[in-house]
Amino acid sequence: MKVLITGGAGFLGRRLGLKILERGTLAGADGRPRTIDRLTLLDVAAGEAIDDARVRTLVGDIGDPAIMADAIDAETEVVFHLAAIVSGQAEADFDLGMRINLDGSRLLLERCRALGHRPRVLFTSSVAVFGGVLPTVVPEDWPVRPQSSYGAQKAIGELLLSDYSRKGFVDGRVTRLPTISVRPGRPNKAASSFASGIIREPLNGEAAVCPVPPGTRLWLLSPRKAIEALIAVQELSSDRLGDDRVLNLPGVSVSAAGMVAALGRVAGEEVAAWVRWEEDATITRIVGSWPGAWNTDRATALGLAGDKDFDAIVQAYVEDDLAAHRPLAG
Repeated sequence: MKVLITGGAGFLGRRLGLKILERGTLAGADGRPRTIDRLTLLDVAAGEAIDDARVRTLVGDIGDPAIMADAIDAETEVVFHLAAIVSGQAEADFDLGMRINLDGSRLLLERCRALGHRPRVLFTSSVAVFGGVLPTVVPEDWPVRPQSSYGAQKAIGELLLSDYSRKGFVDGRVTRLPTISVRPGRPNKAASSFASGIIREPLNGEAAVCPVPPGTRLWLLSPRKAIEALIAVQELSSDRLGDDRVLNLPGVSVSAAGMVAALGRVAGEEVAAWVRWEEDATITRIVGSWPGAWNTDRATALGLAGDKDFDAIVQAYVEDDLAAHRPLAG
């Protein structure tokens, strides 16, 4: 069986690929476990190589029909569609966000439809589909009212995948991801980039700026739990999902100040002191339109779980990604 990960060179896509290779099998288009013969990692850049004979690296743009035709054939039974222009960049460059986040997603679905083999397609959506005046905990049936171009593109992608599933073109499932923290590496152009930076940089002995007020609440999930959830949702039977293909993934609701406090508890107050507060109106507006928590009863009933608390998220980053760090307090 062939598996495709778009955005496969990204940090989440690469980790997902490694975990899939470690497993060796996934549920195929018919729901039965199948051995993975080929894993294609598609991205605009090659990224760090994975030394495994089953891996194929494909460099290209998901908005290019020729690339999509190369990436997906009749033996591609599972697609994880992670590729996207991130929130801040999609807001700044409307045309690019529309071409990749919307047109690229439609092109992928059309390729699957044309082949007629009904693969399982998992689409990663976002907290950004919500907006406006929100309750403290957003119900699962709350209407989507995105306040950014990125959020609008993700919301349209959800509807597209649901309709292509209804028509029987794909067996789709949508995972609405909380903000992923802590991401390794350097900051990207996402409005939520600070949610990793205010943890990652201090742990590396570097100053970090938090651009939102201390009381701003975020809905967060660690990379560890995100990968677990993506695979678990892909493995769910269509019968268990039913007609509603969209799942709000579990997360941790914490304020920006609470994140810094957790950093202090895990790594010491001298590490947390590297964070300073300088509000950025644009980032505050975008992030402030997102839910600080949402209801996850359905995901929980399906066996999905988030992190215990934000302290656990910080500790997971220390264990998984921090190659060399100062001795931790406590």
